Formats: sequence, structure tokens, C-alpha cells
Amino acid sequence: MGVDRKRRVAGGESSAAEESLKELAALASTAGAEVLDRITQIRPTLHAATLIGSGKVEELAGMASGREADLVIFDHELTPTQQRNLELALGVRVIDRTQLILDIFASRARTREGQLQVELAQLNYLLPRLTGRGVEMSRLGGGIGTRGPGETQLETDRRKIFRRIRRIAQDLESVQAGRAIQRRQREEVPLRTIALVGYTNAGKSTLFNRMTGAAVVADARLFATLDPTVRQLELPSRRRALLSDTVGFIRKLPTTLVKAFRATLEEVRQAALLLHVVDVSSERAEEQTRQVLEVLREIEADTMPHVLALNKVDLLPDGPQQSETIGCRLLGEHAEAVRARAVAVSARTGFGIDRLLELIDEALPADPVVHTLFRIPLGEADKIHFLHERARVRHVAYRGECCEIDADAPESLRRQLQDFVVQ
Repeated sequence: MGVDRKRRVAGGESSAAEESLKELAALASTAGAEVLDRITQIRPTLHAATLIGSGKVEELAGMASGREADLVIFDHELTPTQQRNLELALGVRVIDRTQLILDIFASRARTREGQLQVELAQLNYLLPRLTGRGVEMSRLGGGIGTRGPGETQLETDRRKIFRRIRRIAQDLESVQAGRAIQRRQREEVPLRTIALVGYTNAGKSTLFNRMTGAAVVADARLFATLDPTVRQLELPSRRRALLSDTVGFIRKLPTTLVKAFRATLEEVRQAALLLHVVDVSSERAEEQTRQVLEVLREIEADTMPHVLALNKVDLLPDGPQQSETIGCRLLGEHAEAVRARAVAVSARTGFGIDRLLELIDEALPADPVVHTLFRIPLGEADKIHFLHERARVRHVAYRGECCEIDADAPESLRRQLQDFVVQ
């Protein structure tokens, strides 16, 4: 069920709401549901109690009863009151787009980190919706202080959820610390990271497999890849880089998910270059690109250098087109800010992959040499030796218990010895 707050486009063209509803049906199928029907209502304003009008509620109840449906999915995020009112009126379970996406993520998470992130998002979503949920999260008490009326069930449930949220937040902090250690270890070798980003089902995993020879799961289901994967990539200049496959984005991506997956999305922020994959065969390519840039803006990565991979050109009737023109049109006002270069590719057939690697090689920042003064304790002799091996030392001076080294060092080495940098 979707609501369109705008009039239909003249000539019978699909509105944005209908496209969003079609995507919702694909999400429902991905979650394992059998989609029986789709319906859209055009309203100037949303109904406070039920989102849709009373007449449409009756029509929807009749459809659900006639088709023997046991679930109605709304394309808008429902308030707790709207969800309860709709379930009472329709006589079936009601969920919204956010809850559906959370369910898909829960079924796809494989790593401990992914499971924690999904559970955190689910708990934050559930918290304001506890009222009226009955005994779904009940817990029996025992001992002194639990006899008599005691706490209400709602207060008990909220207390349980708050405790669990705090525990998950602590666990995720440990995960973030572990990721930071992994990043520092990767920085010991001067390898730049390239992060694959894009709308879900744009072909990121297929492209990742094509470029690295990996065997990441790649199919037509939405959110087929949830847990990030990192593989080494060799560029035409013989330089090596790390390619990171990340979770796909989608329109109306729940805010709770963006917050929960901040640890994973941190990999995007730390990358030297974004490889933005766009499905150019989609009629909504421009809107999907805009949605990806919006999520990148939320994590403060929207101005990072881009290479735009215009994927699935083998599905276009005319084949490859002028990629740079298409890329500028898709990025719109962001084209100049992200300094994007575009190339038409087909991850399935391998078309354009060589040119894509050349563009990445050109756009990937080198490891610049920085004039730096290091002050290293004499007890850290291995660090002093390492610096002499990896940098051009200009001057060495011994002051007390420290060795001051004036050197021209690669940026990667400077980051590795950050604790000893004076200026």
C-alpha cells in the first residue's frame, strides 16, 4: 500500500510513488512474501490516524479478506498509533517499509558485527512501538520486590530494551576499535582503499567479483550482500589497492539503519576513492544516484573523489553511450564537487573493465611525500630503523632520551608513525 501526495503524471506515466511501490514489492519478494496485489491512494495530506482515508481502509480490508492475505505492507513509515489502528481495522498484521528492510537485513547478516548492527536498529525501531504489544516481550520476576502490582509490563519491556541497546552499543564500540586496528595494519603497507558504493542491485558484487576474482554472493535479490568484503586489486600501473564491497543503498533507507551501520560505513569514509556503481539500464537511474549521494552526505562522504561505473550497458538497446555525459547528468550538481570520471561497463560480460581500471589508476591518489619531523624514544629502535628504510632522512639529532629525525616520508608511513610526529 502506497500513498502518492502528488497528482499522476499526464499521459499515464508512472509516478514516483508507483515506482517506489514496485520496489517495495521486490523487497517483499526478497523477504519471502508472495505479493498478491499493490494499491496506491492519491491524497493531498496524510491521515493522522490511519495514513490513508477511511474509505481506502475499508477497501483494503475487503481486498485483504478476499485474497486471504495475512500481511499488509505500507510504503511509508507508520507511527505506532497508525500501525495499531490499521491492524484493528484490517484484521491482519501491518508493517511498514522500515520494518520490512530490517527483516531482510536480519536474515542476511552473517558476521557478528552485522547481526549486532541489525539488532540495534530493530530495537530502536521497536522501542516507541511497545504500547499495546501485549506479552510479546514479557519477563517473569521472582523474589522480594516482585510481588504485588510492581512495574507495568510496558516499563519492564522498556527497561529490558534499554539494557540490551546499551550492551549492543558497547559491543559495537569494540567492533569499531577492532576495525580501526585493522585499518592501521593495512596502512602499514601503502595500499589505498577503494570503496564500492551504489544502489542495491546495481551490480556491485558482480563487478567486485569481476575485478578481484572473488566469489562474493551476487544475484538479483535486493540486499544480497550485507557484510562488507575486502580484496586486493592490481591496477594497470602495477600498483596494488584494496577494493571494499559494501551494503547497497535504497530510497527511504531507515535512519536507524544508517546510524546502526555507521561502523561498517566508516570503511567508506576512510577510503581514498569511491567506485560508484549505477545501473544505467534502470529507468530510475538518476533518482537512485541521488539517493546514494544523500546517504553519502549523511555519513559526510558526499564530496569524496568518485569514479562512476555505468553498469549493465549490455542491457541498453543502443549499447554503450557517451559515459561522461551520462555521468554528469546522473550526478547533477554534485558532479564538480566529487570530481567524478565515468565509464560504461558490463560486470556480467566484462565490457569496459580495462578502461575502468585505468580510470581508477588515474583517479586514485598516490602516496604523497610529506616533510615531517619525528621525535622517537631511543627505546623504539625498530621505529627509527624502519623510518630510515622507508623515508628520505634529512637530519638526525639526539635530544635526551629521544631521537629527532627530519625526513621526507610517504603519507602512509607518516600515518603509521603518527604517535611520534612533532610537525
